[in-house]
Amino acid sequence: MHYVSAEGLGKSYGVKPLFGNLSFHIEEGDKIALVARNGYGKSTLLKIIAGREIPEEGKVWIHKDVTVALFEQEPVFYEDLSILDNIFHHTHPVINAIKAFEAAGETEDSHLVAEAIVRMDELGAWDFDSKVKQIFGKLNIHHLQQKVGSLSGGQRKRVALARTLIDIGFEHKHVLLIMDEPTNHLDVETVEWLEHYLNQEKVTLLLVTHDRYFLDAVCNEIWELEGSELYVHKGDYENYIEKKAARIEQQGASIDKAKNLYRKELEWMRKQPRARTTKSKSRIDAFGAVEAKARQKMEDQQVQLQVKMSRLGGKIAELKKVYKSYGDKVILKGFDYTFAKGERIGVVGKNGAGKSTFLNILQEIEKADSGKINIGETVVFGYYSQQGLEVKEDKRVIEYVKDIAENFPLAGGGSLSAAQFLQLFLFNPDQQYTFISKLSGGEKKRLMLLSILFRNPNFLILDEPTNDLDLPTLSVLENFLNEYRGCLLIVSHDRYFMDRLCDHLFVFEGNGEIRDFPGNYTQYREWKKEQEDIKSETARKKISDDPGAAVMPDKAQAGAGIAKRKPSYKEKREFELLQQEIEALEKEKLSVQEQLAAGSLPYTELQALSGRIGEITSLLDEKEMRWLELSEWIEI
Repeated sequence: MHYVSAEGLGKSYGVKPLFGNLSFHIEEGDKIALVARNGYGKSTLLKIIAGREIPEEGKVWIHKDVTVALFEQEPVFYEDLSILDNIFHHTHPVINAIKAFEAAGETEDSHLVAEAIVRMDELGAWDFDSKVKQIFGKLNIHHLQQKVGSLSGGQRKRVALARTLIDIGFEHKHVLLIMDEPTNHLDVETVEWLEHYLNQEKVTLLLVTHDRYFLDAVCNEIWELEGSELYVHKGDYENYIEKKAARIEQQGASIDKAKNLYRKELEWMRKQPRARTTKSKSRIDAFGAVEAKARQKMEDQQVQLQVKMSRLGGKIAELKKVYKSYGDKVILKGFDYTFAKGERIGVVGKNGAGKSTFLNILQEIEKADSGKINIGETVVFGYYSQQGLEVKEDKRVIEYVKDIAENFPLAGGGSLSAAQFLQLFLFNPDQQYTFISKLSGGEKKRLMLLSILFRNPNFLILDEPTNDLDLPTLSVLENFLNEYRGCLLIVSHDRYFMDRLCDHLFVFEGNGEIRDFPGNYTQYREWKKEQEDIKSETARKKISDDPGAAVMPDKAQAGAGIAKRKPSYKEKREFELLQQEIEALEKEKLSVQEQLAAGSLPYTELQALSGRIGEITSLLDEKEMRWLELSEWIEI
């Protein structure tokens, strides 16, 4: 089914053209990633397709049966309304029933809960409610009556994501989901859950993301927006990089050829008497196209970061028995570590585990409750924080950089002026005189990175550096950091970024425990899965003292009258106890079902009993299976 068609789209931001003459189609089942440099209009294009903005040129057609859902970088809410009211903003009976059920649970009024349960039963809304519960749980959304205006940036992003996922789950089957940087502010486990969720849902997808593992897991097509051209690449990110490199090489050869032709045509043009220009009009017209091609510049999207680094002494940083807590929440519990030259450490853990606090304590921005922190005299920290640029008053880009220094030293000797260095960071002369407030989020991040690196740091601390950076800048930043000889400490939810740069990890496991894991993030996830598998296997084996006894004999042999082996005393005793336990569980299950059917209990008790039903069912299955296994050897 044909979802979207666009023809000749064009849009400008003031005098700056974002894109022009774009045409494309989106079909049912497409899963597309949109890639472009910051400031090229990715977010604007998404809003145009979603109907939130109007193009200056061209048209967009959307099939009448298709519902478009847009997840924006900066979500818009009704600030005075609750999380619940912002998420359940539809007026459909099923949505209203779930909203009433969730609201009743917040009040814990048993009568309201009972009425809500009856309404949910009437509409058959429980299946959709279970999906809603899963989304709330995975996105860590609680306190549904809290006003959205009081939420932090990360919490707002999660609520917006929940609203979008619930919308597409409720809508009809033809949904175009448009997502602008959905993984920002999400921890890795949540990102991985979102990957799985989007792959399970039957939606057509168009997204912008800097997370290359997420891109590969979710998308099968990449669109690159560059000026007025939209390049389409089927396949994964690696294939896109290969095809792009080939295209750039081909374009370079084409431009060289045009330059040679241009020189010949220019010589011919200069020789022509004015009286004969009408006679050669077609050749003169063609000359204009050749000139435009010859003057075309191959934009180098690579930021060259040859930074001069201050020498590191023998002593870097040492933390001894460091403790830090906020009330009952423990961040560090006796942390010990001595940093060595050239260390490349990733810091991972769930949101709120204290990663940013740890970075601040290391730099002595925050004080530890106890312990010693010794920093070497030659250490110069470069801190790339999540807070962004701190500008007391709105300044032009060039003024902001010159306030740091007029010139910047290079590793190979010599220096660059502030204007020259800004150009290396893709700020052309026009942009250098733009006010910082007019820059896109990614351009502000790029400017912040520039200002940090040229303070000549030898210990770089990067707190979520990948958020809002475009993929070309990210790739070059990774290449630079691979060559960086100072110490490197990175907090990031970008798994690809971490895998390329980190030798080992500080894993914040909660309650002040920090594991020093020897490997990159993918290796850590594989190790963690192995540990979970071992734990599950150990628990399974505990069901029986004799694991061999759990093997079911061949049915054909049993039917042929093969003699039963003699059971041990332990197996006989286990068999007797299993019969008693199964009877007790069946009675409890019947009792719980009767209590739930009555509908007269408070909400908290109803919730607990609903959970217990699942536990009882699981236990019954397990014990009945074991009973059947033992019955093969024991006379009943």
